[in-house]
Amino acid sequence: MTPQMTGKPPLQVAMLTFPGCTLLDLVGPLTTLHGPMQTHLVWKTKDLIQSDIGINIAPTMSFEDAPDAFDILFVPGGSGQVDLFDDREVMGFLAHHGARAKWVTAVCSGSIILGAAGLLDGYRATTHWAGLAMLEMFGAEPVSERVVIDRNRITGGGVTAGIDFGLTLLDTILGEHVARTTQLLMEYDPAPPFDAGNPARAGDQAVTASFEVLAPVAEQTMAILGPRLSQSKPLEDL
Repeated sequence: MTPQMTGKPPLQVAMLTFPGCTLLDLVGPLTTLHGPMQTHLVWKTKDLIQSDIGINIAPTMSFEDAPDAFDILFVPGGSGQVDLFDDREVMGFLAHHGARAKWVTAVCSGSIILGAAGLLDGYRATTHWAGLAMLEMFGAEPVSERVVIDRNRITGGGVTAGIDFGLTLLDTILGEHVARTTQLLMEYDPAPPFDAGNPARAGDQAVTASFEVLAPVAEQTMAILGPRLSQSKPLEDL
């Protein structure tokens, strides 16, 4: 769907990109929003960066070239998040634009990044099922749902929830017609071969194996953020 089909000027979406971001966290929402909205892949520079699966991403806008405000701020997740918590430039960019955007959004562990930037305190939010408890560290109320809306915060669950997030965002801002048409154009009609997309239904073996995969990033995240938050040290002062 093109902006002309909405009958409105396209909203401007800043989509943070960073080395080690989960490609599908980014591409799912990007595919859904690109067209009805004007999307910008934003990073420190416009140099190529590598996603979690080795595919390079070309940012379309640098921090320096970004306008003072976007309509929507979006943050994906990914193992590269552990390098962002100490990064004053990234945290400063998110804090600045989070305070000015009409909508502040994330998918998967992008919610943890938003929290670290001080943007989820007092909000209901979701993230990847394995990281829900971490949201409490930032004053957020964890909610185990696919997509959560709390005022102008919209967060999605893990990875594939980015498509649901994108359609929910379109419905919320541009209306059901735009969202339904976009879903049809994408032929988003999921029929997975297994009912294993939720830990409550996946079975103990799959849950245990998943935790083993996710543990290194979770441990690194807690090692960086845990001590700071326990000391109540503002992240912006790091």
